[in-house]
Amino acid sequence: MFILQVALVVLLVACAVFALLLQSERDTSDEAKRRSIAVAETFAHSPGLLGALRSPAPSTALQPLTEAGRKAAGVDFIVVMDTHGIRYTHPMPDRIGQRFVGTIGPSLAGKVHTESVHGPLGQEVQAVVPVKDSGGHVVALVSAGLKVRNVTSQVNRQIPIILTAGAGALGVATAVTALVSRRLRRQTHSLAPDEMTRMYDHHDAVLHSVREGVLIIGGDGRLLLANDEAKRLLDLPADAEGGHVARLPHLEPEMAALLASGREATDEVHLAGGLLLAVNQRPTDRDGGPEGTVVTLRDSTELQAVSGRAEVARERLKLLYDAGLGIGTTLDVARTADELAQVAVPRFADFVTVDLADGVLHGEEPAGTATGMRRIAVHGVRDDHPLYERGRLIDFLPSTPQARGYGTGRLELVPDLSSAPGWQVQDPERSREIVDYGIHSLISAPIKARGVVLGVANFWRSKEHGPFDEEELSLAEELVARAAVSIDNARRYTREHALAVTLQRSLLPRALPEQSAIEAGYRYLPAQSGVSGDWFDVIPLPGGRVALVVGDVVGHGLHAAATMGRLRTAVHNFSTLDLPPDELLCHLDDLAGRIDQDEASTEAAAAVVGATCLYAVYDPVTRRCAMARAGHLAPALIAPDGEVTFPDLPFGPPLGLGGMPFRTAELELEEGTQLALYTDGLIEDRSRDLDEGMELLRQALAGHPGRSPEQSCQAVLDALLPARPKDDVALLIARTRALPADRIADWDVSPDPAAVAGTRAAACAKLDEWGLSELTFSIELVLSELVTNAIRYGSEPIHVRLIHDRTLICEVSDGSSTAPHLRYAATTEEGGRGLFLVARMTERWGTRYTPEGKVIWAELALPGTSGAADPAFPGLDALLALDDAMDDGI
Repeated sequence: MFILQVALVVLLVACAVFALLLQSERDTSDEAKRRSIAVAETFAHSPGLLGALRSPAPSTALQPLTEAGRKAAGVDFIVVMDTHGIRYTHPMPDRIGQRFVGTIGPSLAGKVHTESVHGPLGQEVQAVVPVKDSGGHVVALVSAGLKVRNVTSQVNRQIPIILTAGAGALGVATAVTALVSRRLRRQTHSLAPDEMTRMYDHHDAVLHSVREGVLIIGGDGRLLLANDEAKRLLDLPADAEGGHVARLPHLEPEMAALLASGREATDEVHLAGGLLLAVNQRPTDRDGGPEGTVVTLRDSTELQAVSGRAEVARERLKLLYDAGLGIGTTLDVARTADELAQVAVPRFADFVTVDLADGVLHGEEPAGTATGMRRIAVHGVRDDHPLYERGRLIDFLPSTPQARGYGTGRLELVPDLSSAPGWQVQDPERSREIVDYGIHSLISAPIKARGVVLGVANFWRSKEHGPFDEEELSLAEELVARAAVSIDNARRYTREHALAVTLQRSLLPRALPEQSAIEAGYRYLPAQSGVSGDWFDVIPLPGGRVALVVGDVVGHGLHAAATMGRLRTAVHNFSTLDLPPDELLCHLDDLAGRIDQDEASTEAAAAVVGATCLYAVYDPVTRRCAMARAGHLAPALIAPDGEVTFPDLPFGPPLGLGGMPFRTAELELEEGTQLALYTDGLIEDRSRDLDEGMELLRQALAGHPGRSPEQSCQAVLDALLPARPKDDVALLIARTRALPADRIADWDVSPDPAAVAGTRAAACAKLDEWGLSELTFSIELVLSELVTNAIRYGSEPIHVRLIHDRTLICEVSDGSSTAPHLRYAATTEEGGRGLFLVARMTERWGTRYTPEGKVIWAELALPGTSGAADPAFPGLDALLALDDAMDDGI
């Protein structure tokens, strides 16, 4: 019906709009004709027109006038023509002199004529008016007009107004129709007559057969309707309908007050004759209905009992779910035990204590009995409880539920602690305090994982809650089982982490060696979880020099620690060859590549090693430091005045990649300059980028020239690192020293055997000056052999240098790269014993190569130190005499 009404309205509005369009188009056309006639007549009767027509050049005089008049009048053209239709004017100048398009006969007869023609401007509506002289004769014609499309555009401009009016009329008519239809649907509930009849036929049957009570109460509080179920639930009499609800018999006062109030209610539970009824009440006048309320009643007596048990089960499932999320978040034994205690209080117990075998805290296997138990977690609803405190070592007696549960692996329930003598024997005085405090019930649950009991979790309840029962044992067992695996994982991790850290620390230097080139301080911090391959080293080198090393192996765990040990050992071995830093890193790179190949062939979990390293050699005699790096961060240089810089060292690829050379940079350092070597764990962090970390390091080191390396190390860690870093950190800070010039003596030696004696004498004189006369015989022998070998087998230039340091260092250099070798001489051979004697008289000796040749060096222990050679070596005087004779050419 509504659609039909709307369609009728749309049709009427469309017809009205169409009629308006036709009327508007006709009116606009008539208006165009009237305007054309008015403009033409006005121009035809304008003064001066006849004079212009009689002039020699009418077009010249009239064209400007017609154009000005056309624009002012708003028409498309004004044309002046002679009686033969030849134009004097036209908006298109090329049309002047041509014949006028249109009918001029009526106008020549003195009439005004209008028509629509296809002219030069297109389809046109025009009017032709005669121009008469004073005698009434037609001497010329004037035509004015508009193009048809301009006329149409005027009609089009009126169309939106017409359509808007039509749309408004349609909207008003539709709205009225909708309101009428809505009123009709509301009155009939959108039902057809037959549907309404059928609904009323089934109304009583449905209303009285449902298992839910229904009441309809009027606005005055009278009961209008009650179905059979409502009468049964409320025990209403048969004639209850029509009476006031407040005066109905057998109703509880609370129920009667609710029905009389008319307020909304949703599943409110009220007592009615021994039944628990769920009551819902809603007003009936929300949508314009009659004033009153409708009430539904549902018997929930049995449902309440079932829902109570379901609520308990739901709470227990929620507790287990929260335990699964909140227990075992870290690989820390104590933290995991504390999480178990926190999740159970107060939702399951009022107090929870966790006792673990003391060995479990250190990653060891637990003991077989409940002795030596350490209490590591205590949590409760109050802090003034009398239970044993955290950290206490407890030996549970066999009669206690803790010891029984620990031994059998089964839960122990003590519903009444006041009547449990076996529990009270453990500590009678404290037991009385616990009972007096109000704690009355206990569940002792063994913490068991992978068949091993690790400890005991104790759940205590106080007077605020009832005692534990048998049903709650399963919940306690589930809670403890979730924590047991996490505690065992943490225990295993603690053991493995301790082993890895022990291995790593055993591979790192336990103390720095004694030397005079630098004063050093260092720090090594293992990562928060796992171990890494960071290492550092200080290696004394011949000639009083020292090597500083810092490196970092990629990855964590035992594999990284073992690889670090192999690389550190390799650096020690390569340093004995006294190689330049770039050559040493080349050898280390080859070794790292071979380690990669070995790991790949054994299908190891970490096939690629990858490591970085920085190797520096400092010479206190020349104060020069040679450095090379393989993928490592550049060191920090702290000048004696406290200024910090990062030298621009040539960058080399990380170890193990191969194919790229390394380069050495050499720096001259002032005495007192500090070098800070570190690994990336010191400055890199997820919360800051590398540049920020470098700036923090610079700020921590700068401005403290008098601070010792040890103090600088601690200041850097305090400024840059948290308490437990996520990555290993190795830091080595060394303050350089310079050997005084008066402790160094050197001589150039000519390649003449006779020069040996003079060099020996000069060396002895220098020893007397240093107060080392006791070493005269030894240094004479060493110099005789080394200088003689340099003269015989080496090449110029030959140079001798003595260095008075922690040892007496004797160096003989020449331009040859041929190194001597120690060997055993046969009894019949006259030579070959010189280096053997040197080795016996010195602590160490060796060869190092330089760009100019080689240096043979030997170290002699100073008098009064361990290892000093015996000057009364058998046959020494005879050997020196023989050597002098050979030097003199005898």
